[in-house]
Amino acid sequence: MTSTTLTTLFRRGSAPSAAPPRDGLFVAAVATLGVIVLVAIIARIIPIAGDPTAIVGPRLSAPSFQFPLGTDGLGRSLLARLLEGVGTTLVLSAFAVLCTSVISVALGLLAGTVGGWLRELVMRVVDVLYSFPSIVLAILVAAVVGPGQSAALASIVLVTVPLMTRMVTSAAMSVAERDFVTTARISGVSLPVILVRHILPNVSGTVAVQGTYALSVGILVEGGLSFLGYGVQLPQSSLGLLIQEGGVYMVHAPWLLFGPALVLVLAILAINLIGDTLRDRLDPRETRSLT
Repeated sequence: MTSTTLTTLFRRGSAPSAAPPRDGLFVAAVATLGVIVLVAIIARIIPIAGDPTAIVGPRLSAPSFQFPLGTDGLGRSLLARLLEGVGTTLVLSAFAVLCTSVISVALGLLAGTVGGWLRELVMRVVDVLYSFPSIVLAILVAAVVGPGQSAALASIVLVTVPLMTRMVTSAAMSVAERDFVTTARISGVSLPVILVRHILPNVSGTVAVQGTYALSVGILVEGGLSFLGYGVQLPQSSLGLLIQEGGVYMVHAPWLLFGPALVLVLAILAINLIGDTLRDRLDPRETRSLT
């Protein structure tokens, strides 16, 4: 076999495939999160599991055909309460992340593009908020606002704003130094137009990735706050509140804890896997395979 033939075979064997292999974990994460969201939406429209506040059976009934996840300490269907709790947690966390995105993008674009004292002011405020442990900051907010959904919403926003603002500011600083932004400034284009037309589209990937991470953090913060009694209050349900109630009967009725905890873990894991994949695809400099 000649050297030319060996070289040809080596090149053929080492050539990258035209299409990357399908990421099974990413597909599974999207499917899992999609099922959780879809079921929560359907349960909001159609009470497929019944009234979550109605007493439908004996207390602490084990899972059965009539009650797939059993009943709680008052005889309410855990499946109905779980579906309501998933919807409450997801809606609350998603709305909080939407507020976080608006605040962080506005502050990050201004701080990264304008610079100077404005950037220093934004970064110092962000550093102060970032220095607080998440749960401590959430409890402080709840103590000021009072227990309830408002406290959970404000807590999620204050916990997630610092990191997203830092990342958007860093990305905006990098984009603001490019030639097309300099040309726009020299041409007399106004700052709002530069921010919206030139900077924002180039940091949208950073916002998307940080948004997924903020959503998982938001679910954790809501769960922790409700578990401590400062978040969602009865008679409403949330994943954190259901876990707190299930912990009381963990020895005698462990199914009350396992169901909500499993959904919480699956939702956070799926969101984190989606965020990792988005980061790898939007920032190829830090590619990291999930498989």
